[in-house]
Amino acid sequence: MLVLVIDTSTPAVTAGVVRVGDSADPGTDAVETVAVRAPHDARGHGELLAPSIDAALRAAGATPADLDALVVGVGPGPFTGLRVGMVTAAVLADTLQLPVYGVCSLDGIGAGLPDQPDLLVATDARRREVYWARYRHGQRVGEPAVARPHDVPLDGVTAVAGPGAELYAEVWPSLPRTPAHPDPAALAGVAAERIRSGAPADPLTPLYLRRPDAAVPTAPKQVSQ
Repeated sequence: MLVLVIDTSTPAVTAGVVRVGDSADPGTDAVETVAVRAPHDARGHGELLAPSIDAALRAAGATPADLDALVVGVGPGPFTGLRVGMVTAAVLADTLQLPVYGVCSLDGIGAGLPDQPDLLVATDARRREVYWARYRHGQRVGEPAVARPHDVPLDGVTAVAGPGAELYAEVWPSLPRTPAHPDPAALAGVAAERIRSGAPADPLTPLYLRRPDAAVPTAPKQVSQ
């Protein structure tokens, strides 16, 4: 099965074409990236995502009609960039009449590092904070959270991965660091069973973890004469 994977939760504007094998046939159940395009631009998601999708499909020798499903990272991530990826995935799924499955974007890093016994994944939440979650051999433990780097609990952590690992390297100087971004095959792997079974599409709910900066305008104040 051929799957388009999109993630815009980090500065990597990720579009990947992934092949998900059939688990009913032993030896062919692998989840592997066929092609990926992930230019880095923290404020260029709107301009770069569509060309990245087109380039990834071309590199895979595929067209939208060849796709069987879509997977999209639902965050946590910055408000505007995250919306670009999720809206694009929703529009493509509706246009192509394909199911779309949402996956926590941090899983796209943690699930791709199954050899780590206790991994901290951290991405940039701006405001001098990180989005973070813990992983044991590729499986997330607990729910994602947002905190200042110094406040993230480190008991038992053996390594740190993600853009936050490099951005706040001075906070975790004794831990091995991998400045990875969400990997298309890891994201598709988290949704693989849903894809193979043809499960109904997920409601795409963004994982913001905090309110956006924008606020609804209040009514104008009355001025007495």
